[in-house]
Amino acid sequence: MAVSPAVTALCENPNEVFLDVAKLLLTYADNILRSPNEEKYRSIRIGNPTFSTKLLPIKGAVECLFEMGFEEAETHLVFPKSASVEQLRLIRESIAAERDQRLQGGQLVRPTAQAASASASASASASASTVASATAPTPESSMSFFVTLQSNFQHVMLYENAELQQKARSHIPHQQLSSAAQLKLKEAKDADPECKLGIEDFLVLELLRWFKQDFFSWVDSLPCSRCGGSTQNASSLSPSTDDLRWGAQRVEDHYCQACSLSTRFPRYNNPEKLLETRRGRCGEWANCFTLCCRALGLEARYIWDSTDHVWTEIYSVSQRRWLHCDSCENVCDQPLLYEVGWGKKLAYVLAFSKDQVVDVTWRYSCKHPEVLSRRTSVQEAWLLHTINGLNASRQQSLSPDRMKDLTERLLVELVEFISPKRPKPGELGGRNSGSLAWRLARGETRAAGYVFTPTEREKSDRLLHVCYSATKDQYCRLSDGSEVTQSWDQCAWRTESVFRKVEQDWQMVYIARTEGSSVGRISWKFDFAPVGMKIKSVSIMASSQTFQTGKVCWHLQSDKITTEYSGDGKMQSFSTLSGSSDFIVVAELSGGEGETSWQHSQLFRRSMKETEGPSFEILVHLEDAEQSLCSTKLDP
Repeated sequence: MAVSPAVTALCENPNEVFLDVAKLLLTYADNILRSPNEEKYRSIRIGNPTFSTKLLPIKGAVECLFEMGFEEAETHLVFPKSASVEQLRLIRESIAAERDQRLQGGQLVRPTAQAASASASASASASASTVASATAPTPESSMSFFVTLQSNFQHVMLYENAELQQKARSHIPHQQLSSAAQLKLKEAKDADPECKLGIEDFLVLELLRWFKQDFFSWVDSLPCSRCGGSTQNASSLSPSTDDLRWGAQRVEDHYCQACSLSTRFPRYNNPEKLLETRRGRCGEWANCFTLCCRALGLEARYIWDSTDHVWTEIYSVSQRRWLHCDSCENVCDQPLLYEVGWGKKLAYVLAFSKDQVVDVTWRYSCKHPEVLSRRTSVQEAWLLHTINGLNASRQQSLSPDRMKDLTERLLVELVEFISPKRPKPGELGGRNSGSLAWRLARGETRAAGYVFTPTEREKSDRLLHVCYSATKDQYCRLSDGSEVTQSWDQCAWRTESVFRKVEQDWQMVYIARTEGSSVGRISWKFDFAPVGMKIKSVSIMASSQTFQTGKVCWHLQSDKITTEYSGDGKMQSFSTLSGSSDFIVVAELSGGEGETSWQHSQLFRRSMKETEGPSFEILVHLEDAEQSLCSTKLDP
């Protein structure tokens, strides 16, 4: 019988521990096998004292439940009706065989090094147990890490200042966001009467959208304060007394080569100042956004990542879990985005709130052994001890009820950390915030974007027909049963410094380049070679609008041939693409004047009341590659 990784990990425990846990696991399995239709045996409450004290801290124990077929479901582990009883029986027999051997005084074959590594990863995520590092951390490294922990833990207390929260609320269109959230909640419940989402879930989404589109702006380099031209981040300047007052220990020198002028860019760390400046990179974004969340009464945590990124988590009361929220990207609940989409090599991800510090690294990874191998800055035992000490100090004044809530939440989190994870579609893309050069330098671009390739139905019909609606912000694949894909960037091949802008006051929506960028680009790729087809004809309708000196350039790229065309909203045909196997549609936005130059070139501008008709449409008639080749040879 093949030994499962979970059972192998369980066998690593001391004899007495193993026998106690094995007895519990066999009881869970036998109850289901004896009474498969008894609902009470198919559910285990995570907050149950037996589970939280005798199973959760033990290496391999919860993993055995997952391998049996149990799944995480908010506050419980459940054995679904669709789970394999045969798989449950196999894991049960593996545990029983080891237990019988130990009770008889024998011993089975010990686990391999590879299995031990996997079990160590699971143990670290479940109980942060001691793991030996290949490189011993230095005292200096531990002290530096402690300073990071302490400074972040102290910093989040700024968000609890009542006057500062009131100042933040004065900037937030709370009533407007709440009304939009209420409407979205009603629509969700009308569509699904059993919907368990709450108003705070939709309020978070509205707050993210407003913060990204209307309030905060990204800074790669500031425009020259004299000529308005582009600058380069040349070096650092000494902070002034006022800079230091607002936590700006670092001041960037954005130098204009055209007029030899330096523009100062203090990297403020005080969220009160950021409410005024409303600009920066991820540090400023997460700092100010977390304050805005607390100002609206949402439970929020500031998330620090040792690979140089920060974001926010929001606690969803209705879902009973913490939600990942990245204001820079305007995304929610996509925790694997960084590891899978951006290609980050994660090591330490820590959550800081007014009540506690939590090592949440394992929420953001589906590659635990790899992450564990990179955690060499401090000893795991030291990190656990230090976090526990900080939490004990901060929680002295908390009520028993609050402590109970925090404990139950942490138990649910620990189970989530070791639950098997698979990336969702939204977690596969690269980073959107920041210039392309900046994202390339950080290695956070998407390796490959979306490519339109014919489905079996489209291949059979020899037709691919795609439309995009700016108002609905969705793609509709009319040639494949009207399949719908939400969000402008989900079907894009490449995006650079562009975003979808919603003007609530004018009730208009469009795609524009990000504020502070001189050029924005977006492209869509179509490839028919993988299914053995070529283009017979292509028709495209694209709409764009410019103001003042703004400029939008549309062109097609195929077989090293580039064809320019206008975005006048009329359908145009392109015979030059006949016989090709692929093409890319590219839109480039540039020009404009003054501080609002980014708004002077727009794609797909439309009233939010106009819900019918496409803003962008591509119609491709296809033929077999062999047929195309024959017609070429017969052509006189």
